[in-house]
Amino acid sequence: MGALPMKCRQYLANREIIYEQVDINSQKAIVIRGFKLPLGQFDAATGDILILLPAGYPDSAPDMFYVSPWLRLATNSLYPRAADQPFDFNGTNWQRWSSHNNEWRPGIDGIWTTIKRIETALEVAS
Repeated sequence: MGALPMKCRQYLANREIIYEQVDINSQKAIVIRGFKLPLGQFDAATGDILILLPAGYPDSAPDMFYVSPWLRLATNSLYPRAADQPFDFNGTNWQRWSSHNNEWRPGIDGIWTTIKRIETALEVAS
């Protein structure tokens, strides 16, 4: 597919992150399988993460991310803030997490930046 640059693929391999590249109707994406969630934070221990790759990636930033299964907070069974909208992609009804990136640095940032932002969003979900 070629949407994910070698530096990004190497990063994922070095972290032993299992993922697949998907190309549906010209929309390129990666799906990270079995992503470990913050311990005790949600009603699941792991989930799949969908990252849509915009045209021009890695010079253009991925915007939101998506999770399956849908996550609820362990403390009150509510959806996290800004994470209650559905998004259908490749036959899966994903939970959209509204997490915009306005600080992307073309030529510097990559999938490692996106994953760190996802990890932070999951850790501070409330």
